[in-house]
Amino acid sequence: MEALTQLVTAINDLVWGPPMLVLILGTGLFLQLRLKLMPIFRIGTGFAMVWRGRHPGAGAQGEISPYAALMTALAATVGTGNIAGVATAIALGGPGALFWMWMTALVGMATKYVEVVLAVHYREKDENGEFIGGPMYAIKNGLGRHWHWLGLAFALFGGLAGFGIGNMVQANSVAEVMNANFGVDHWVSGIVMTVLTGFVLLGGIKRIGAVAEKLVPFMCVAYIAVSLTVLLLNAGHIPAAFALVFDYAFSPAAATGGFAGAAVMMAIRYGVARGIFSNEAGLGTAGIAQAAGKSANAVESGLIGMMGTFIDTILVCTMTGLVLIVTGVWNSGVTGAALSSSAFAAGLPAGGAQFLAVALAVFAYTTILGWAYYGEKCWEYLFGARILKPYRLLWTAFVLVGALTHLDFVWLVADTLNALMAIPNLVSLLLLSPVVAKLTREYFAAKAMPANVAAARSRG
Repeated sequence: MEALTQLVTAINDLVWGPPMLVLILGTGLFLQLRLKLMPIFRIGTGFAMVWRGRHPGAGAQGEISPYAALMTALAATVGTGNIAGVATAIALGGPGALFWMWMTALVGMATKYVEVVLAVHYREKDENGEFIGGPMYAIKNGLGRHWHWLGLAFALFGGLAGFGIGNMVQANSVAEVMNANFGVDHWVSGIVMTVLTGFVLLGGIKRIGAVAEKLVPFMCVAYIAVSLTVLLLNAGHIPAAFALVFDYAFSPAAATGGFAGAAVMMAIRYGVARGIFSNEAGLGTAGIAQAAGKSANAVESGLIGMMGTFIDTILVCTMTGLVLIVTGVWNSGVTGAALSSSAFAAGLPAGGAQFLAVALAVFAYTTILGWAYYGEKCWEYLFGARILKPYRLLWTAFVLVGALTHLDFVWLVADTLNALMAIPNLVSLLLLSPVVAKLTREYFAAKAMPANVAAARSRG
């Protein structure tokens, strides 16, 4: 077993090493430039689309509203990465890691936009008459049969990774945090999560979307509100916190307190790696959820989808990072969720740690729901709709297994498979980027066209 662990560790170090991070960041930068920085300039448009997406027009086709699709994607991304992941990045890479998370998000918005546009543009209907899409369908319908193996690879990696990183690891996090903060036994947490998960999954994407569009915004707003409270109570330290972020982003971080110090490369590496882990830009997952959303135009779906990266990283991760820095605990030598917990406890002695525990539990649970849908569509691509019911039962059972099991090796394997998902997706994004550029130009050209000219063209 030790030899197998060492082998998987070596593979993990390779697939999550600098070449992969450069590939993901480089692809995002290329797409951002190809789109002429449109995702950045259209952030306001994106938020407006999200608001309007709650009530799609009559001509839109899909299973759930675009807003519910975005919340489903956010359910899968806003999770342990925003709390434990940010803490790990800053503990190991210094405050400068937060700056590189921001940079990852800005280029990642272009990546997420292209992923969603392709997913909706190339989506199709399954045997049950429901819209399905994602990188595997973009590869199949956009690149043709010679690339079919690439779509199969993505579906296989995604289908397997989900049981680890999207299921057992999340269930274990919930059980651990509930036990540590409230004394709840692991088996109690496991049974409650299993029952709740089974109830939601039996309703398919419509029930997942219904739960996500209520639970995710509430918890995101609550988390940001409590974080802002901590920041306001420590308002005098905010300018210095930002100074640390920008200083350590470009200068080596000296050892201080329990912090061992870090070179600039470490700030970049951990900031980029944890940013990608949190917002999943480049992994292709968001397109799977958005393909189920009601849409009359793939570009509009892309504008909505890219806001997931902005919300996840620029808003939620920034809150965690600033709380860690202004409370002064970032260099205590602790890491992960324990570091975030100590920061909220220091910032809000009356209930801060308990609030973070609840937030982590809810975020992790919603990740289980979001990834359940991702995995379902991966396995459906491989075996057809007949796999859906067995898959949902198996997924639900694995929630209980995750809550009761020690998962170091499972986490390692799942993290490796998660990285391998990115390769087929990034290849398809680069090869199909001309399609997205054309669709984007046509959409905004039509929007800029005078109404009378557009009407004449539609008649003629």
